Amino acid sequence: MIVSAFYIRHKLQDYYSSSETGNLSKLIWCEILGQSAIDYYLGKDITISAKAEYELNNILSRLCKLEPIQYIQGEAHFLRRLFKVTPDVLIPRPETEELVELILDRIDPNSQILDIGTGSGCIAITLAKELPSARVTAWDISENALAVARINNERWETNVCFKQQDVFDYHPDGIEQYDVIVSNPPYITEMEKNEMERNVLDWEPVQALFVPDADPLCFYRCIASLGLKVLKLKGLIFFEVNRAYGAEIVAMLCGLGYKNASLKKDISGNDRFVIAEK
Repeated sequence: MIVSAFYIRHKLQDYYSSSETGNLSKLIWCEILGQSAIDYYLGKDITISAKAEYELNNILSRLCKLEPIQYIQGEAHFLRRLFKVTPDVLIPRPETEELVELILDRIDPNSQILDIGTGSGCIAITLAKELPSARVTAWDISENALAVARINNERWETNVCFKQQDVFDYHPDGIEQYDVIVSNPPYITEMEKNEMERNVLDWEPVQALFVPDADPLCFYRCIASLGLKVLKLKGLIFFEVNRAYGAEIVAMLCGLGYKNASLKKDISGNDRFVIAEK
């Protein structure tokens, strides 16, 4: 079969914006077909085998159903590293990369860290990789998500301790103490579903996305209350948040007795991160 970049773009153009079509077609051309970016821009034709043709058309078919390319490839980039992803875990976002960079700028390299709602493990593993002296524990309610995280733990040769745990059903033993808690919990309200892209809504794990309209701060309140019991004095809590509720989360933390609670914007100018000190 003879294939060109035009063929790939043509197959996708009815399903994606012009910029998304361009990004996806270039990724397929360069990363999956192994061709050069120069040949992509020149519109060069190439001949591929019957097997490669089948694989290409399978990828294009899945993309036309709006399946995320990260799930198709089985990998996603996060701060210069590749992490295994499946539909059991959220695809890592650039905002979460910013969250990790904030943490790395603020914490002691020898910290004991707890990541709540770890998903693919991208936060916990990156912190463990960047801070070799840190001790990192990561929880998730989903055993399927933890299976993915453990594969990533082996891939990057880190020693994160993963544990299946429902944060709403955790009873501290009085022994576990942490310097840092980090969480990017579910924070999209049910009423926001109508505003979401189908490639997220139809494919990513609902359990990791949504909170009830009646109590959008439920995870933050639970984790902050837990932090009062398991954080060391002056321990830090880092949240990624829904931009509509940042101020409320800061107020909630202050009401619980946390100090120096602050709201920070992401690179797009949206309220996205909350930091507070016990």
